[in-house]
Amino acid sequence: MSVSRTVLVFGTFDPLHEGHLSYFKQARLQGDRLVCVVARDVTVKRVKGAKPMYSEQERFAAVGSCGLVDQVALGSTKNVYDVLGVFEPDVICLGYDQHAFTGTLTTELKRRGLSCDIVRLKAYKPEEFKSSIIKAKAL
Repeated sequence: MSVSRTVLVFGTFDPLHEGHLSYFKQARLQGDRLVCVVARDVTVKRVKGAKPMYSEQERFAAVGSCGLVDQVALGSTKNVYDVLGVFEPDVICLGYDQHAFTGTLTTELKRRGLSCDIVRLKAYKPEEFKSSIIKAKAL
């Protein structure tokens, strides 16, 4: 009997683009169930210094309708690490340029009594498919 492996990814996805779809496809190869946590608007504003272009509900819907993730959830407004205890992932996949909250991720996992692999995924055409570049072109 095989054990199902839950893979957790998280991000802003503002807007959702081909680079994110590659991220989901790569993450899916790491396990059986892919859970995506979409950052809350307040978290995006705190981390990036500006409100997202699309609301958390719009970004949630876009990720949910892309057909590549098994479950979509909104992050916590109180503590971004709360999702770790909710989903208890076997693997956490990070984007090639994802740095917010990753420096203390291992410490948070240990603090919550969780053990999982952390995998940094490869970029997909970062000169073209990067949210900041896409947003700059839209202005």
